[in-house]
Amino acid sequence: MGAPDFRRLPDLALRSRGGAVVHASDESFAERENLIKPEPPGFDPAAFGHKGKVYDGWETRRRRGPGHDHAVVRLAAPGIVHGVVVDTAHFTGNHPPEVSVEAAGLEGHPDTGALLAAEWRTLVARTAVAAGTANALAVDDPHRYTHVRLSIYPDGGVARLRVHGEVVADPRLLVAGAQDLAALVTGGRVLACSNDYYGAPENAIAPGSARTMGEGWENARRRGPGNDFLEIALAAAGEPRLLEVDTSYFLHNAPAEAAVSGAEEAEGPGEWFPLLERTPLRPDTPHRFVVAAPRPAARLRLDVYPDGGIARFRALGPLTAAGRAALWVRWLNTLPAAQAREALAELGLTRRQAAELLERRPVETAAELPEPLGAVIRG
Repeated sequence: MGAPDFRRLPDLALRSRGGAVVHASDESFAERENLIKPEPPGFDPAAFGHKGKVYDGWETRRRRGPGHDHAVVRLAAPGIVHGVVVDTAHFTGNHPPEVSVEAAGLEGHPDTGALLAAEWRTLVARTAVAAGTANALAVDDPHRYTHVRLSIYPDGGVARLRVHGEVVADPRLLVAGAQDLAALVTGGRVLACSNDYYGAPENAIAPGSARTMGEGWENARRRGPGNDFLEIALAAAGEPRLLEVDTSYFLHNAPAEAAVSGAEEAEGPGEWFPLLERTPLRPDTPHRFVVAAPRPAARLRLDVYPDGGIARFRALGPLTAAGRAALWVRWLNTLPAAQAREALAELGLTRRQAAELLERRPVETAAELPEPLGAVIRG
């Protein structure tokens, strides 16, 4: 019985899961982003463009001097790499004769300078690869990595790079009892927006990941002073502990910086307090920030400087006791009678208790609710 096929493990680099090709030494003929597209590479023999033959892959120009080309991929999910597939499909007379793969573990959201200066460890030593082939290369390394670097010798084209392995979560980003307090599907809503010329502000709190730049919130180019912003009412009062500011697919129009503020009041002028100080952002990156000093909030303000697009915004954390109670009260007050009777029975109320509660609706506070419902709400 042979060793397990590493290709059965998840692809940690997929674009559709949040991976990105964040740097390439050259992409004269075909864009680096093609490397991690989820679909198999295609080929149209009649397709030619201003740069020559159109390839569904990454292709560099013919190198006339010393050196070699490379591309750096930020993994969608950092983890232990068990193998890579360097697929040269459709690259026959222009594939690289040899490749190598390295990896690095980096903190935060590194820029190009940090990537180039990183300590890179060899996963696959320089090895020959075949043309028009999904070259499967096993890896034996026990470490968790955030980025991989594909080097091709000396130049040429690669259709796809697959990085198979096991995800290893960062425990600093796992917030106990967390839920997305700002999510549209749980009741978050946009209260104010400075500008929505290219994309609806509600896109920022929509479910799932954006699949294109058009599925995010994008404002017009700001030509005067000031900055753009979103103001969001949370589904209920909570304590944001982890903030996500995702600039996926915004390559040349992401904000330079962002800040997040909170307010305890759901409406009115309120008093804003900082949750995330003004912080640099990277293009095409799902940034995650641990809130250094969490405190309850019912409303958030996302400021972007000076302008630019956001694919998604998340505010993860637990509900406060008051927020949880308010959410239950609103839900119970808005249920149709037939559904309310069924739901209350499942929650342990007798028919009489349920009937009395329905007669008294709308209730103002959770203190008006009978046991055992009160115990459920208190958690």
